[in-house]
Formats: sequence, structure tokens, C-alpha cells
Amino acid sequence: MRRDLGYYWLRLAIYLALALGLGTLYYNVGSTYTSVEARSSMLMFVASFLTFMAIGGFPSFVEDMKVFERERLNGHYSTGAFVIANTLSSIPYLLLVSVIPGVVAYYLAGLRDGFDHFVYFTSVIFACMLVVESLMMTIASVVPNYLLGIIVGAGIQGFMMISGGFFRLPNDLPDPFWRYPLFYIGFHKYAFQGLFKNEFEGVRYAYNEAGVPKVMDGEYILRVKWQVEMGYSKWIDLLVLLGMVVVWRVLFCVFIMIAEKVKSGSMTLASSIPEKQKVQVMVNPVATPSH
Repeated sequence: MRRDLGYYWLRLAIYLALALGLGTLYYNVGSTYTSVEARSSMLMFVASFLTFMAIGGFPSFVEDMKVFERERLNGHYSTGAFVIANTLSSIPYLLLVSVIPGVVAYYLAGLRDGFDHFVYFTSVIFACMLVVESLMMTIASVVPNYLLGIIVGAGIQGFMMISGGFFRLPNDLPDPFWRYPLFYIGFHKYAFQGLFKNEFEGVRYAYNEAGVPKVMDGEYILRVKWQVEMGYSKWIDLLVLLGMVVVWRVLFCVFIMIAEKVKSGSMTLASSIPEKQKVQVMVNPVATPSH
């Protein structure tokens, strides 16, 4: 991974550029009620478009799968060992591309004070990166080439993104497919709501209405404006994201095992088919050709 410049290092450079642009675009958004929309838009961009770019490492995933298939045929390691090693080896790089751009975007925009809130912010980015990489690895185990894999992965993330509860509020989502089940099985729902709780819960915003100063608390913004589920804490949202990482990695392992059985079954079937009997033409050496 460290030798593949496009796998993480180029992505880190792009994330830094985007974080710098995002931070300067929303530079010091302020702490008044008018900043709520700007804060929400920035958090949505971080949880969706920044993590969406994780599909850029898909060609490297395909190359990893080719190496794994050769090593697996040689019996060097098992499928489970490959999945665990791949997960552990990617964690330091994903932390790097989550924390460094997160620092730039978070503090330039002037999001909520408190180191614990920043830690949660970067933890959600890291969890989303892991989910997307796990999803793309699962797709890499079933698609024939990286171009089709990128198209399929981008399409799946696109459906999850638009049903995550930002572009269309949760109560306004159509019940078949978009709300049940896509809204609940997509990771964007938990990323959006976790980041919104981290930013607005326990905060009060001042505003003027007809010249009368008023105050609005963050819970009202969460419940009414964004229709966030307040029955559980933001840490549950983070745990759900980490649980999705486990689910996708298990599916990745299962799909590899299924592919191995299908290939071995095809090879067994091919070897069991008898070869066609060769037809030999006997020539009588004493026979003379007719003229």
C-alpha cells in the first residue's frame, strides 16, 4: 500500500486540497442562528462527498485480489487471514487521510469548540472511510474488472447518499425502497445524524424576530429542522457505522469463499468430462493407389 502512490498518498493530497477549500469556503461561519445552515451543509459534504472519493482506491483493490488468488492457490494463507490482514494494514492510512484533512476543515470553519467534539468528527470520517473501503472490497470480489466495479460502487453510494436524510428529510422519504429499507441500511443516515448531534446538541443560538431577540436550542434544530432521531446518543450512530464495517468485511470474506467454491467446482466438472476419442486412419502400406 505504501508503494502505491495512487492508493492513499494521492488521495491524501486531494483530501487536503478539498479540506483547505472547504475550510476557506466556510471560514469562521460564526455561532449565530444563521450559521446553522452553513454548518449543516459542510457536515453533509464531509460525510458524503469526501468519503465518496474512497472509491478511487478500487483499482488497487483489484490488484490485491489478483495477488491473493495466486497466493491462495499456492496455499500460503487462508481467506480469513487475508481479510484480517487487509483490514489492519489499511487502518493507519485511513486514519491519516481522516485526521489530517479533518483538522484543516474543522478548525478553519470554526465548528463546535471542544477536543472531544473534534475527536468524534474525525472518528465518523474514519468510520465512513472504512465502510466505503469494505463495500468496495466486497464489490471487487464479484465484478470482473475495475471499471465495472467503480460504476457499481458509485451507484450504490449515490443511492445511499440521496436517501440519507439531508437532500430529502426522513419523514418526506417515500416509504417503499427509499425509507424502508434504504434509509436505515445506508451508512449516510448514521453519519449525518451523528455529526449533527455532535455539532448542535446542547448548543443555543441567538436570533432576532421582528426586532425581538430570541434563543433557539440545538435540540429543536435537530428534531424539527433535520428530523434527527433523538432516542439514542451520537455514540450509537458511530457504533452502527463500525458495525457496518464488520458486516461488509464478513460479506467480503463470504463472497471470496463462494467464488473459490464456484471456481473449484468448475475445474472439477471440466476434468471429469472424458476427452474425445481420437480417430485414427489406418493406411494399408501394400495397397497401391488407383489411377
